[in-house]
Amino acid sequence: MTTAETSAHVFTQAELDYLGGQRLGRLATVAPDGTVQNSPTGFHYDPATGTIDIYGRAMGATRKFRNVRANGRVAFVVDDLASTDPWVVRGVEIRGTAEAVEDHEPPSPYLSREVIRIRPERIISWGVDPAQRGMRGRDV
Repeated sequence: MTTAETSAHVFTQAELDYLGGQRLGRLATVAPDGTVQNSPTGFHYDPATGTIDIYGRAMGATRKFRNVRANGRVAFVVDDLASTDPWVVRGVEIRGTAEAVEDHEPPSPYLSREVIRIRPERIISWGVDPAQRGMRGRDV
């Protein structure tokens, strides 16, 4: 199997279904001075590479893009409340490495040509798979 084929199979089907129905997540990056930044952002799962891609209108000018270029360690969380009565939370946390990619064709014409590409190393999910109780974490 190629690296792309291997990385494309890191998420369970329940996690992919959940991520496919969500639009926003929070990206945590680390600046060169060690300051942590957490930014709400849209995202796109790329099945060809198995990565989470973060686009924006001027992504190359953002602190998160500069932080990824300098450090490359990230955590990305997508979560929501499925119900408040009873209280039911669900989500996926992705920890791994990221690269600041320039001159990449965006999925929409209003987005810039820069993208943050996250390669998962650890995935933690909860509440996204009815057959799974509690949190499930695994290294990938």
